[in-house]
Amino acid sequence: MHSNWFQRELLGIAAVWWREFKVFWREKSRIVSSIVQPMMWLFLFGSGIGASLSVGAVNYRDYIYPGVLTMSVIFGSVFFGLYIIWDRKLDVLKAVLVAPVTRISIFFGKVLGGCTDVLLQVVILFVFSFLFPSVNPWGLPQALLILFITSIALVSLGLALGSLLESLEGFQVISAFLIFPLFFLSGALFPVDDKLPTWLHGLVKLNPLSYTVDGVRGALLGMNTYPFYVDLGIITLFAAAMLISGSILFSRMK
Repeated sequence: MHSNWFQRELLGIAAVWWREFKVFWREKSRIVSSIVQPMMWLFLFGSGIGASLSVGAVNYRDYIYPGVLTMSVIFGSVFFGLYIIWDRKLDVLKAVLVAPVTRISIFFGKVLGGCTDVLLQVVILFVFSFLFPSVNPWGLPQALLILFITSIALVSLGLALGSLLESLEGFQVISAFLIFPLFFLSGALFPVDDKLPTWLHGLVKLNPLSYTVDGVRGALLGMNTYPFYVDLGIITLFAAAMLISGSILFSRMK
């Protein structure tokens, strides 16, 4: 009895994951834009600022590469929650929720689907790492681990927002209000050191995504403020909190 229930839940998770993956793969424009935008940050913004600025012995464009990877995860993950509202308007979500599986399994399937979409974008950006001489290619697996756990946290956050809100416009306003502070206060574009104002340094330390940027930067450039296990531990705790919160809100969604 229990084995049949467990198998049914796993099949439900796999079915939801496959559906989300197919939706992503069919939207070629979404794939292209998810690659073009980070490359514009790197080569237009990074090269422009990098022409007159470097961080230590590292070119500024190389320095922000880990931050732009994190940015790609932030935007791709949180905005994944938008599809909850869209599916609700098309009555697709209603058809999914009446399936003989728990809402928790549906939620986990959507989280895995969102993480798969985001990690595919990250892997494509990894392909261009050879354009950044300071990047250590042996650190890519370690960076991928940090970014994967971060995507779990942020996809869960996006789904939680999508569960609470009913309008696309409301979601975009609220998510933008969250996304931009998370990104700009993560140290993605500037060093986190004693030169920062005290108030800004405190906000950066409170931002869990600062530890994502620090972990990825340490893996790829060897320029980390905290040990890898500290970054990994904080991001894992953040992911666990978002996963629990998101699953509760998704289960209570009307």
